[in-house]
Amino acid sequence: MSGTNRANIHPGLEVKIVLKKDQRSGTLTSGIVKDLLTKSPNHPHGIKVRLESGDVGRVKVIC
Repeated sequence: MSGTNRANIHPGLEVKIVLKKDQRSGTLTSGIVKDLLTKSPNHPHGIKVRLESGDVGRVKVIC
């Protein structure tokens, strides 16, 4: 599944995101989705989410 489509992502899903500060290095952060922040049905760089840990970033991998 692709992290660029909003329909594939929902609260409670385990994902890997790239944080804003890690965009250059591409370091991924794992966690559980708490909120979806992107309103559009898709986004070329990944849907922006907030994890339960409070981290905000764009979904790169759906686990």
